[in-house]
Amino acid sequence: MENPRLVKLKELYDHSPEDAFLTYAIATEYVAMQRDEDAFSYYRLLVETHPDYVATYYHLGKLCERKQDFAKALEVYKTGIEKARAAKDQHSLAELQNAFTNLEMELE
Repeated sequence: MENPRLVKLKELYDHSPEDAFLTYAIATEYVAMQRDEDAFSYYRLLVETHPDYVATYYHLGKLCERKQDFAKALEVYKTGIEKARAAKDQHSLAELQNAFTNLEMELE
């Protein structure tokens, strides 16, 4: 049986597929369910259709790390840092910079 929260999010998404938050919420729900490939597909969709939705980049980067695709994670964090700067989103900027720096240090 499908997660009831995910079912509701998908119903809402079916009526508003252009809603970035719904796409993000579905991806995040998949992460919580440890369904990484499904989460990836929704985060990738967000990057393609809503590239300025800053919250995407931290979580997509963490998924890349979990898959041990460290080069991709660093690339995602860098893009997120640029997007957060452009949006003047200081909280996300700090979060993304920390993730980037921590991963770089782990890889050294």
